[in-house]
Amino acid sequence: MPQNVIEKIVQAHAVGLKPGHEVRAGDYVTIVPDHVMTHDNSSAVLGKFKGLGITAIKDPRQPVFTLDHNIQDLGEANQAKYRTLAEFAATHGIDAYPAGRGIGHQIMIEEGYARPGGLCVASDSHSNTYGGVGALGTPVVRTDAAALWATGTVWWQVPPAIKVTLTGRLRPGVTGKDAIITLCGLYNQGEVLNTVIEFTGPGVATLSLEERLTIANMTTEWGALAGWFPVDGVTLAYMEERRAWLASCGIVDRVTEADIAGWRAAPPCSDPDAVYAGEIALDLSQVTPHLSGPDSVQVMASLAELAPQRIRVDKAYLLSCTNARLRDLEEAAAVVRGQKVAPHVKLYVSAASALVEAEAQMTGAWQALLDAGAIALPSGCGPCIGLGTGLLEDGEVGISATNRNFKGRMGSRNAKAYLASPAVVAASALAGHIAGPGDWDLDGGAPARDFRVPAGAGGDGPAVEVLPGFPAVIEGRLLYLPADNLNTDGIYGKDYTYREDMTPAQMAAVVMENYDPQFAGLVRTGDVVCAGFNFGTGSSREQAATALMAAGIRLVIAGSYSQTYLRNAINNGFLCVECPDFARALHAHHAGGGGRKTVIDDEPVSLDVAHSTIRWRGQSFRFLPLGTPVQRIVLAGGVENMVRAGAQ
Repeated sequence: MPQNVIEKIVQAHAVGLKPGHEVRAGDYVTIVPDHVMTHDNSSAVLGKFKGLGITAIKDPRQPVFTLDHNIQDLGEANQAKYRTLAEFAATHGIDAYPAGRGIGHQIMIEEGYARPGGLCVASDSHSNTYGGVGALGTPVVRTDAAALWATGTVWWQVPPAIKVTLTGRLRPGVTGKDAIITLCGLYNQGEVLNTVIEFTGPGVATLSLEERLTIANMTTEWGALAGWFPVDGVTLAYMEERRAWLASCGIVDRVTEADIAGWRAAPPCSDPDAVYAGEIALDLSQVTPHLSGPDSVQVMASLAELAPQRIRVDKAYLLSCTNARLRDLEEAAAVVRGQKVAPHVKLYVSAASALVEAEAQMTGAWQALLDAGAIALPSGCGPCIGLGTGLLEDGEVGISATNRNFKGRMGSRNAKAYLASPAVVAASALAGHIAGPGDWDLDGGAPARDFRVPAGAGGDGPAVEVLPGFPAVIEGRLLYLPADNLNTDGIYGKDYTYREDMTPAQMAAVVMENYDPQFAGLVRTGDVVCAGFNFGTGSSREQAATALMAAGIRLVIAGSYSQTYLRNAINNGFLCVECPDFARALHAHHAGGGGRKTVIDDEPVSLDVAHSTIRWRGQSFRFLPLGTPVQRIVLAGGVENMVRAGAQ
């Protein structure tokens, strides 16, 4: 069976597969990632790990600690947390990087942990960045990370792949940031949600390694679980640089000459007849400077449209894991050299890593930015995630080379934030309003949409093995929630999220309170909740899953899920089934339902687990199979129970 490159990478890292099983999209598999990166949340993961009653790390070479989020907090509590993590890492032989060394994703790439054909996970959503060097990078939640420390394995559902074919070449003054902003703006109706993006085509070779990292990084904001670039001469040249640098530091086994020779001889790639869930074509020569925002990555406007409006800028940012590498800083420095930031603007700069800052100092880019009035921050996440110096205040407008501009992320919810390339950020800081360098052609055109679903995508799969004790058929009364993007605050409100004293009965009494105050009074034990698309979007609170369990809900069926919600649910032993056709059928059947938030359907729903089929009102709908890794977790009552049982 033909496989795409993601399926091949997962196949190479999977364990427990039956002989002859070829991994494909939709499969639940157990994988052994090369590495699991945790940052400041290593402390929370450590708490979960200790709660498992396990004292030894399964493979000390697998975890990597990188302190990067709250590094400006010099308070004793935060510093004590950092000391605890350093001591734990030293005791267990874990590679750990202190505050100031750099942003974790940059470290993973600089230090050679993310490698072509490799698979790395991180308890951070921007692990997609590793795809810039041909590695599969994808996020996990904290329970996953703790289980990885204990067992070395984690479950994963292989996502469908979208092929993005790049042709042409970016024009002078247009960057990889403009390309990914354009993609996010053109395809903003869920076309790539929960997929993996495979970039291909002759245009790839024209992109620098830094541009690939930027694009891969922001596939997260595009809605994908991963973004992947092919391994070519650009990749190999970079990996050779990393090999030489690591060797100079006495590290000779992380990237070797044999590795590079192997990647050159047989780079990871998809089979020519691999199946994709969708295909997108983008002519890079048609991309022009664009910005995202305000307040949404999925809203874009051309620089040509915004610059004449002279939108005031109060703060500007050159930092983050997206656009704070050497080439980014040099592009910004070229714009500001010999000039000064506008008097009312504060321009903040922080390199992606200490190594990048040192390189920028050597090239003169760093000093050029400081001479223009930039305010230097230590290498870390900082204002990108609303921590430390330089946050947006009420009424302010920020322009940033980061990856997210959600309301309140970088400070006040009453501020506005735009995303742009480093050069546009720098030019706007000089002008005091959104602007581009004066010598740029501000043609505001954007490529036309070019998305299609290939013939033969999807199809039925073989029967699923049902483990002893797992129900072959699941039936229940159907509670339909006619909403897409039902977020975790709607499911379990913020007023209860940080209360540790909530009993299951109390949680059940307030479940769905922010979505439908009547819900708790309608639900019965054994009910099946059915909803629309992107269920569980928003924050990562686990109680959005456990509160439904406490209310007696047997499982949720939705058109699609936020992957963070899905992981939290399954990790707690709570079943979630994905079936877009069923979600559409429910929507059509209950159209004009009187505005009710919760609809009690008068026909029960039945799930045939072995044949991955939902039956309702005489109709049948195929859902993504519940593979044995998920069944084992549910039977154990959650990942933590499963890990504890395995340790006995």
